[in-house]
Amino acid sequence: MENSNRLKEILKRINGRGYKAYKDIKGTYLFSNFVLEITHAQGDPFASPSSMKATVKLKDTGLNEETFKTKEREIALCDFLTRLFVKNINKLSKGLRGSGNSGVISIQKCGQEILQRSSVVLNKEKSEIEFRFYAGLPARGRTVLGFVAEDMFFKEIPDIVYYSTHFDDTTYNQLLNHIKTYEDYCFIKKSLKEKKLVCFIPNGSILPRRSGIDERPPELNKKTVIPFLSPGSLKVEFELPNSGKVSGMGIPEGVTVITGGGFHGKSTLLKAIERGIYGHIPEDGRELVATINEAIKIRAEDGRGIEGVDISGFIKDLPFKKDTTNFSTENASGSTSMAANIVEAFECGARLFLIDEDTSATNFLIRDERIREIVKKEPITPYIDIAKSLYRDYGISTIIVTGGSGDYFDVADRVILMDEYLPYDVTEKAVKESNKFNKKLALNIEKRKIILPSPQKGKKEKISAKGKNSIQFGRNVIDLNLVEQLAESNQTNFMALVLKFIHIDRSEKPVIEKVKDIVSRIENEGFLKYKDGNLAKARVFEIMAALNRLRGIKRIKD
Repeated sequence: MENSNRLKEILKRINGRGYKAYKDIKGTYLFSNFVLEITHAQGDPFASPSSMKATVKLKDTGLNEETFKTKEREIALCDFLTRLFVKNINKLSKGLRGSGNSGVISIQKCGQEILQRSSVVLNKEKSEIEFRFYAGLPARGRTVLGFVAEDMFFKEIPDIVYYSTHFDDTTYNQLLNHIKTYEDYCFIKKSLKEKKLVCFIPNGSILPRRSGIDERPPELNKKTVIPFLSPGSLKVEFELPNSGKVSGMGIPEGVTVITGGGFHGKSTLLKAIERGIYGHIPEDGRELVATINEAIKIRAEDGRGIEGVDISGFIKDLPFKKDTTNFSTENASGSTSMAANIVEAFECGARLFLIDEDTSATNFLIRDERIREIVKKEPITPYIDIAKSLYRDYGISTIIVTGGSGDYFDVADRVILMDEYLPYDVTEKAVKESNKFNKKLALNIEKRKIILPSPQKGKKEKISAKGKNSIQFGRNVIDLNLVEQLAESNQTNFMALVLKFIHIDRSEKPVIEKVKDIVSRIENEGFLKYKDGNLAKARVFEIMAALNRLRGIKRIKD
């Protein structure tokens, strides 16, 4: 480790030289209140920015042990500090100065969800906190602007680090609110199972979003924003560790139908339930909406690849005797993709399926009586026939949104009517005892080895995320556009990291067990050993979804 003056000397020496001279600044430097490590210096102003790490002793911050005494509090703390670092960049950095990304300081970009992140990491053993961030080293053309870099390193970065670890009363209260909100959310989520609930939506929640591409809450001065209010029959209460008593709608295990007219909030409610697998920041409107972690959105994915999946519980007796116990296709239909999605989720331990008729294959959801009378050779067993069996025999609940078929009332344990964004329990009026949609479903988990294709691209191995919705795996691109519960590109980075571990793991364990072990280990150990500052934990379900969509995989029975 060298004194920060050494960095200043290097910047003066390389000023005006070719851009590759910036390689000389790589190293570790002691500043007055933190240690700066430049872990990677970019070789071109248009390349990915340089990566850096600022380490601060906890005793030199405004943090106390109350803010990180539990794992949940630590996750919320690091999430908050990442967001605070962004605010301070916007306030204290001069931004773009020169070619490419010259002068731009950045850190992991966060969405509305509170996630375990690698951007800010607590090292309890050394009583330190690390900020992993990035900076575009300043240049004009490809000439080093040393004096601009000096201003960035000796004025902007120290101020950003200082104000991200020393708080006025307002910021500290925001931090405590962030931590306590997430802690309350986690308490509800953990309590769902003992109450035999699959999700909880608190009264007063704001479920609509600003737009289809903007996850922020709508502006509250609009008359169309209606706070959520539970029907009395589904009302449940929780005594939270920080906020006291909260009441709202609890959806029990079993089969739940959400119905109502168009634009009355059916899909909005389901979307909130989908995202309830994550905690949300204060004032998001969904901060205490909680859903069991094993909830999976099932939808049609026309064109996805399927390799070696047993979909015979849903589809069999195909023309030309095509085998569906070991089904493969390069171009799945809506119905076969939904069948495969269900089986793959079942293999991962799903306990709740979330289905919206708007994003489903109609012939997979239902067949009316007139069609059944005419079409006798139908290979598809519609979901309505086996929804009860899924819960009765496998403990998998269903929440399904439908506005076009009342037949699902016959298999429902409860029916929720959405009317102008407010829910009403109409179970007594809608549900009638029926055994006509009550087939027994046979699902089998067969332990199969998954053999991955080569990740070679040219002469190099290539496994890397390409934004939120795709992963480059050698010459193949994994399309994640329709994996709807993926929240951020940082999670896709995490998934790519796990795929790298899977690729090099030569053990005989099933892939699902390898994935669970890797995710559990990182969750428990944290991101301290990983240099990448753009990681956020993803679930096993999304990682397996990526593997299952990788074209070229082979499934072999043990």
